[in-house]
Formats: sequence, C-alpha cells, structure tokens
Amino acid sequence: MNKRLLTYGSLLLGAVAGVVLLERTRRQAPTSQLNPTAPVRSKHTIRVQAPAERAWQVLSEVNSWPAWQPDIAYAHLPGPAQDGARFNWSASGYLPIHSTLHTVESGARFGWSGTAFGAFTVHNWQFASRDGYTEVTAEESMEGWLVSLLQPILQPALDKGNARWLEYLKQRAEQA
Repeated sequence: MNKRLLTYGSLLLGAVAGVVLLERTRRQAPTSQLNPTAPVRSKHTIRVQAPAERAWQVLSEVNSWPAWQPDIAYAHLPGPAQDGARFNWSASGYLPIHSTLHTVESGARFGWSGTAFGAFTVHNWQFASRDGYTEVTAEESMEGWLVSLLQPILQPALDKGNARWLEYLKQRAEQA
C-alpha cells in the first residue's frame, strides 16, 4: 500500500511540476501580433448600422462589457483605455483573464493580449467606415499548453463566442 501511495504521490508531484514549468515558459509579453500558427484562431466580421466611432466607443468601455455582453462575467479596467493599460475580466465565468491593451486608436482599432491558466491570447478589432455602415472585424489567436490539449473543444467555442460578441456589439452600437 505504501509503495502504491508513493508512486501516485510521485506521479502527482511530477504532473504539478510539469504544469508549473509549462506556465512559466508560456508566452506572456503583451503583443498586437496574432500567432498564425496558434492551435486556435478565429476571425469574424459583421456590419453595424452605426458610425465606426460609436461601435468603437462601445467596445473600448471595458468596464461596461458585462452590461451588454452576457458572456462576460466581469471586466475591470482601473483607468482610461490607453496603450499599456492592464485589466482583468472573465468570459463565460471561466478562469480570470489578465489582459493588457496594445492598440487604442479611436474609431479604428482596439486590441489586447492576455493570459489565463494554460493560455495566451491576442484579440484585435478593426472598425472600417463604409457607405452608410461600419464593418467590424474581430480576430483572435489562442496558444498555450492547455489550448493545444483542448483544441478540439476550444476552436468551436472561440468561433461561437467571437461571433456572439460581434452580434452583441452590433445590438448595443445600433441602439445607442
């Protein structure tokens, strides 16, 4: 019995050490560059019947995300939305995400990169004024040991989540 317990304890300790090592070596530096070889990637575009500045304003008010985006459990940006600003949030009630704004261009672009357990993401939004509407494009790449492990689950979840986020943004910007 003691040998079995020792074996299980050793395996558990090895697994914990492996996770700690993987977490320490994951990509963490804020960046605006999507990873084209990330195991999970998503790109969606939607037409919004509102000026680009209005749609951009809705998205850039990070603290208001939970009010119009029901998939966001909480979001807290302690200061103004500007390059380098850090904020915390949670999507769908999962683990907390620690993010840094990397692109804040009024009416044109908004983006952040962030870390969560086993994951690093880059999320970029573009707002393009067209003839009577705004085209909003959201792109995201996710990488990390947990993302690679759960890729078959995370890919459809990310695609669905980003499409929903765009729909909610459209609704909010068009009613403002």
